Amino acid sequence: MNIFSVFWEYRTYFATGIQYTLLLAAIGVICGFVLGIIISLLRMSRLWLPKLIGSVWVEVLRGTPMVVQLFIIHYGLVAFGVKFTPIESGAITLSINSSAYLAEVFRAGIQGVDRGQSEAARSLGMTRSMTMRYIVLPQAVKSVLPAIGNEFITIIKESSIVSFIGVTDLMYQSGAIQGITYDYLSPLLVIAAIYFIMTFTLSKLLGAFERRLNTDDQR
Repeated sequence: MNIFSVFWEYRTYFATGIQYTLLLAAIGVICGFVLGIIISLLRMSRLWLPKLIGSVWVEVLRGTPMVVQLFIIHYGLVAFGVKFTPIESGAITLSINSSAYLAEVFRAGIQGVDRGQSEAARSLGMTRSMTMRYIVLPQAVKSVLPAIGNEFITIIKESSIVSFIGVTDLMYQSGAIQGITYDYLSPLLVIAAIYFIMTFTLSKLLGAFERRLNTDDQR
């Protein structure tokens, strides 16, 4: 069978895989975005305990393979009576892993905001938390939007690990088709093409969005 006939005959399999892949990637980036901001603020705290928690979170999650984290969450926590569905385990793993990388992105963005703006806000009577919320964070997030987009692309590709625990993403569906057709190459070529189309399209959209932001800043 050629890749075009495989794609057309098993298009419903691939469509289901695309849905789960994009769903998990979106959850991973959105939850990672929120967690990343929190962790970055913990890392920048003046108190040693929050700073330690934030540092340990980032270093452990960035220093261990995501597939190990996935297995710990899905299989390891069962020993403590905590059990998640495959979708939940995949979403949690992608979210916390993404948060560790985004935390460093946000920290760089926050540190890149001119300190003079924070000092001006404090001189106007704004508290430290108000300054961070209304002055620093909006500028930091805007400056790191390209990096957030790149993380979304990365998560789309790395989400393929959830097939190991039975989530019917693209990689899992490829295995299912291989079991039916005994053709091991064609399904892999199809999902490789699908991954490329998704990531290439997203990268172009992000590039257009970034150029739009730069144009708005120049006006």
